[in-house]
Amino acid sequence: MSHPGRLQGKRVLLTQASRYMGPATVELFRQEGAEVIADDRDLRADGAVEALVDEAGQIDILVANLAPDPEFGIACIEIKESDFRLMFETLVYPLHRLCRAILPGMYARKQGKVIVYGSALGLRAFEGAAAYGTARTAQIGYVRHAGMEAARHNVQINLIAQNFVENEYFSAELQNTDAFRDMMKSVPIGRLATGEEDARFAAFLASNEANFFVGQSFPFAGGWKE
Repeated sequence: MSHPGRLQGKRVLLTQASRYMGPATVELFRQEGAEVIADDRDLRADGAVEALVDEAGQIDILVANLAPDPEFGIACIEIKESDFRLMFETLVYPLHRLCRAILPGMYARKQGKVIVYGSALGLRAFEGAAAYGTARTAQIGYVRHAGMEAARHNVQINLIAQNFVENEYFSAELQNTDAFRDMMKSVPIGRLATGEEDARFAAFLASNEANFFVGQSFPFAGGWKE
């Protein structure tokens, strides 16, 4: 059941709004009463993050939704340095720049939330995903350290370590393959989560109902195990 107005009056900045968990988050957060600034610019460019935050003005909630185009099935020794670097330029550096630009205002107001849509591949190994998984692991480390500092200012930073959620990475075409069906055997719940389910968890973490979580990375993967 929805909680109408749970985010009423909150100004939310959502990055890469048309990708990954962006569409589901925009819809659900607006239903919850938030004013959502849904941005789609490439945050890898110099000054892009700073320009975005300057244009957005006061932000109560940052939803760091960062989505690369990873290639899976590549052994560590075959990963090009440029491809490895790209994962960090897409997932890690923009996260730090966003926090560096937004947290001072939250600190001054003694309140704020940062929600990161991360990946369960940051919590466990998955063969052929070293570049993507390592960058996602770095996000988890960043959230842990930045979250501890932010908590002293009554600002909460947390991450959703997700997998097997309906989004661009699990296309209808992929779901019709034997490889996907084999993969689902390792997911005890036996299905994909809906985008709405994921966005509801993010809305909870963004609300005043979740003020005691500090630098946490919450598995959201249907019991996925490897």
